[in-house]
Amino acid sequence: MSATLSCHGLSKRYGDVVAVRDVGFSIAPGEAYGLLGPNGAGKTTTISMLVGLLRPDSGGVTVGGVDLGREPLRAKAKIGYVPQEIALYPELTGRENLRFFGRLFGLPRKQLAGRVAEVLELVGLTDRADGKLDTYSGGMKRRINIGAALLHRPEILILDEPTVGVDPQSRKAILDGVEHLVAEGMALLYTSHYMEEVERVCDRVAIIDHGQIVAEGTRQELVAMVGSADKIELVLDGDVDAAFAKLRTVEGVLEAARTGDSSVRLLAEGGRYLLPALITAVEGYATVTATEVIEPDLEATFLHLTGSTLRD
Repeated sequence: MSATLSCHGLSKRYGDVVAVRDVGFSIAPGEAYGLLGPNGAGKTTTISMLVGLLRPDSGGVTVGGVDLGREPLRAKAKIGYVPQEIALYPELTGRENLRFFGRLFGLPRKQLAGRVAEVLELVGLTDRADGKLDTYSGGMKRRINIGAALLHRPEILILDEPTVGVDPQSRKAILDGVEHLVAEGMALLYTSHYMEEVERVCDRVAIIDHGQIVAEGTRQELVAMVGSADKIELVLDGDVDAAFAKLRTVEGVLEAARTGDSSVRLLAEGGRYLLPALITAVEGYATVTATEVIEPDLEATFLHLTGSTLRD
């Protein structure tokens, strides 16, 4: 299947600073692709080149088979871009904002009212469509902002931090709507500081750091980079030395270490399912007073590859 969006060799330099170096990836129709990186890693510069706001020093972008560098207007017409900052007019109503942007996209007047109604339904704001934007909550504004990017039926939707500062109800509505669009065949490029959103929404994820993509793959492929074993933290009361010796012999335990006078850390496959066997193993020697199972996740991979939290 041909990619909806593909880029290759994207590079951008500002003086002596290389913001992006040789970035390339592709997104298929109906695929949600996540782009993660610490602040300053090159995400914003990359997105700006993908949507035609910045001209790359080298490399290229193709959208729906159209070369962005050679035919920018045709290529941009296939993109729905939602920046992190709200790009709407607060003195207009939600419906008026959508009509305005629909006209900018060149939608015929005969089709505009119907398309605006469809988009309002899609973002769940039909009942508030005729209220002025400055009466909307932050989440409602973001939903209208996404709606504006969908008016012209783009082939790919690019969302940059779409849920920052929104209420839980709006956040759920945004994520549900995004998943619906992807299920209907739209390609998606998604960036977020909320790792759980990326894990929920995205089929594949790229991690960018220092202007380069350092890893790419499905959640399972990325998590495998730091190992698939779970960490099990136990706090014991009793003969900890004897209990520790017994824990090391339990089938499924890969590694064991003392982490304190009364605490141990184990590495094991399927940690949650192993807990009953671990508790049974120390009976007669000690009592397990606290447990924690830490399963490998995308955040652990991110920290492993970048050495940074997502908000650094």
